[in-house]
Amino acid sequence: MSTAQSKTFLITGVSSGLGRAFAEAALDAGHRVIGTVRKAGDADAFAALAPERAHPLILDVTDFAAIPAAVAAAEHAVGPVAVLVNNAGYGHEGVLEESSIDDLQRQFAANVYGPVAMMKAVLPGMRARRAGHIVNVTSMGGFITMPGISFYCGSKFALEGISEALGKEVAGFGIRVTALAPGQFRTDWAGRSMDRTPRSIDDYDAVMDPIRAARQAKSGNQPGDPAKAAQALLALVDAETPPARLFLGDDALSLVDQKLDAMRAEITAWEGLSRSTSFASS
Repeated sequence: MSTAQSKTFLITGVSSGLGRAFAEAALDAGHRVIGTVRKAGDADAFAALAPERAHPLILDVTDFAAIPAAVAAAEHAVGPVAVLVNNAGYGHEGVLEESSIDDLQRQFAANVYGPVAMMKAVLPGMRARRAGHIVNVTSMGGFITMPGISFYCGSKFALEGISEALGKEVAGFGIRVTALAPGQFRTDWAGRSMDRTPRSIDDYDAVMDPIRAARQAKSGNQPGDPAKAAQALLALVDAETPPARLFLGDDALSLVDQKLDAMRAEITAWEGLSRSTSFASS
């Protein structure tokens, strides 16, 4: 790939999981990647992937005040960001009643407020250049829901809504925004990366205990291949008219189809009451 064709990616959370797969694929394709990590050791490991093109940025995306200067310094050193991939985040497992407001605040700080701060840091430059692509990694849990991860689903629903609305705000500036919603991929999301609230209310045992056991058992055996997700990301950012939302994985598509069918049936069943609230026409 020529220098003229290569792009500068800014990908958050490249030390492991999908973020690492995204970064490796972009580097293999000849792009430059600014990758955020939180530890110096991870920064060294990332830089070694492709000297001169892999640029680690030590940054915690929940340190909102540090983001503008960090992004500005990275762009000055590497070049204007053409593609922002908001990947950093984590999953919180716990039924709502057992989980604390602090749990909720931490989940939204990482999965919503951090990505928004990153978007705000790159948008002025993208708007000035009339070009750019923002990819927010959400989840199938940002459209469907599952018991036991209510805070996580809430954070991903929020990021989905922000992505879709932002896309409409900036479309006239040549900036594209896509919510990338993976299903279950073979990463450590359900393993050491997941924050689990201790169980405390017996009434939820029948719902929560099988879910927690199944999720832990499936960790490391998920059907999705991170390397193939990374190739999908590259195809997405190369698309002339990228979608506002892209689901990844057979499981995601199947569950989304089920929800759409259920939503349509419920809307139809309650249509009369829904339409009963307008002023009567004269």
